[in-house]
Parts: sequence; structure tokens; C-alpha cells
Amino acid sequence: MRLSPFYTPEHEAFRQTLRRFVAREIEPYANQWDEAGEFPRELYKKAAAIGYMQLGYPERYGGIECDRFMRIIAMQEIARGGSGGVGAGLFSHTIGAPPILHRGSEVMKSRVLPQILSGEKISALAITEPSGGSDVANLRTTARRDGDHFVINGSKTFITSGMRADFITLAARTGGPGASGVSLILVEGNPEGLQRTPLKKMGWWCSDTATLYFENCRVPAANLIGKEGEGFRAIMLNFNDERLHGAAGAIAFARVCLEEAIAYAKERVTFGKPIVQHQVIRHKLVDMAQRIEASQAMLELLTWRLEQGENPVAEICMLKNQATTTLAFCASEGVQIFGGAGFMRGAKVERIYREVKVNAIGAGTEEIMKDLASRQMGL
Repeated sequence: MRLSPFYTPEHEAFRQTLRRFVAREIEPYANQWDEAGEFPRELYKKAAAIGYMQLGYPERYGGIECDRFMRIIAMQEIARGGSGGVGAGLFSHTIGAPPILHRGSEVMKSRVLPQILSGEKISALAITEPSGGSDVANLRTTARRDGDHFVINGSKTFITSGMRADFITLAARTGGPGASGVSLILVEGNPEGLQRTPLKKMGWWCSDTATLYFENCRVPAANLIGKEGEGFRAIMLNFNDERLHGAAGAIAFARVCLEEAIAYAKERVTFGKPIVQHQVIRHKLVDMAQRIEASQAMLELLTWRLEQGENPVAEICMLKNQATTTLAFCASEGVQIFGGAGFMRGAKVERIYREVKVNAIGAGTEEIMKDLASRQMGL
């Protein structure tokens, strides 16, 4: 255990519990699940049994109240399994459920959240559309009020857990153009008029990703999350933590690449000695470690600042880019050190290398992060 001003003995004890869980329940099956294109639904309940699913939610809904460092630990420990698809699918509720917690009625929260946090039901967030990704203010899916229901028409794509989600937090246009016309609506189960199509991806193979089609899909008006026209703000409020968690995962995957590369370099012999004894390999490993430690330090300081009540939007955007470029570098160098073995399916570095781009795209592309950071800085 490294000394740190940010982690208490309680944090470290939880880290060890999660590490044992990942080593037992995820790591041995990651390749199998990737090839199968899914992981077992019962993993949600297993994760809930040790407190993975409930972090950051109030006890009255079955949650575990904690600081952000506990959630950082959770994101980073699950990455040790070397499968971004498992983390994306298992934690889709970390983007789907917060709007319910922060904007939903008490009746909705009491009914829905305990089912999600116990692992019985799966939550997803549906914002992105085929016509545009991060341009949330101009989304086209509509929800027209018809008596006691909303009638939804439109489509959503790249939806994590979209095929098997029981609760879909949907962004739709209930009013006029722009951000003020966007609302959030909870879609439950498989109502008539909802169709789902699975998507094949470069990485995250075991994560369920889908396009959703709504054709005159009727949803009770009581499923409105918050007030009409306030959906855009609710979405924006979740971005800090979403990007923070994404950065934490990217840094942890980079560390996995480093650890795997070190272990392989000590075993692989060329020209009569382990390749770790070649200066060029040692330099690669140090370059990887340097970027990882710098990114981790930035992550932990910004997490602390958020805990103090600050809202460092620009720095979090820069952190996301710092973390994902670190991952891209370390995944590439990891595969390079493995050589031909790194090109074969089954190695963690190969799987992580395939998943680099989704980290740089999700929750806002690198270009959007730079633009948002520059505007926050008054540039």
C-alpha cells in the first residue's frame, strides 16, 4: 500500500475486497465473455453483494453513502480485470440512475433505485442520437403529451446496456428548440413501440450496446424525471462525475498495460537475456510509468477539490484528455513490448488496445473537451 493523503484504512480495506472480487469473479472469465459478446446478468447481483453497485447512493434506497474516492477505487479495481466491456456494462447505472436520484420524485426513487442498486434491474442512459452525439441541446427524439402519457418517436444509438436495460433514462424533446425543450423520461421494461438492435464494436465486446427505436411508444406521464424542460441541466450536472470516473478507468487500464508489460519483459528472453535488460525496453516502461503517475496525481487532486465543493470543469476536461492519451500511449507500448504475442487475442494488452478509442470518445471527445476547457478558461 502506498502512503497517500487521500486514502484512509477504510478506503484501502475496500480496495482489497474489490481486488479479490475481480480476481475471482471477472479476470478468469474476461476472454470467454469477450468472445461470447456478453457477460452473465447475475454478475450485477454478485457485485451488489460486496457493495460495488451501491456506492454514492443514500442508504434509504439501498445505497452506500461514501466519498468520491471510494468510487474512484471501484472504477480502478474493476479495470484490473482487463475488460472495459465488463466495467461499461456493470456500471451503466452510474450514468443512468443519477438523474433519477437528483431529479426524480420520491415515489419514483423509492420504487426504482433499490431494484437497480441490488443488481436485480439494469439501468441505462439514452441521450446520443444517430444525427448527433454530444449536441444534446439539439436532439430530435420527441415526447408528445397525450393525456396521461407521453408518446415517444425517434431513435437513440450507442446506448450502453441498451439491449437488456430494464430502466432507460431517456432524453427527449417535449418543448421547443434548444436546451429548454429537453426533458428526461423513464422508460420501463419493453413497452409497445420500442425496438432494440444490438451493435458490433471495435472493443468492449462483452458490453451490450444498442440502437433504440421509438415509434409511437407510450410511456406514463408520471415517468417524467423532474420538470418538463429541465432535462438538459440534469444531464450536464452528471458530466463531472462521468468524466472523472472515465479518467479513473483509463488510468487504471494504462497501469494494467504497464504491469503486464513488466511481467512479460522479465520472462521473454532475446539475444540471451530477458528483454527487460535491454535499455530500450526499460525506457519504454519508465515512460509509461511516468505518464500514469502524473495522470493519477491529477485525478486524485481534482477528486479532492470536488469533495471540497469546487466545480473545476476545465481541469476535469483536461484530466479526461490526459488520462485517455496516457492510455493510448501505454496500450500501444504494451503491445509493442509483447511483440507478436500482443497481437494475439487473449492478452490483456491486446484487448485494452482495442478499447482505447472509446475512452477518448465517450462523455465528450478530445476535441470537445479542449473546446469546453478553453471556454471555461475565458479564452
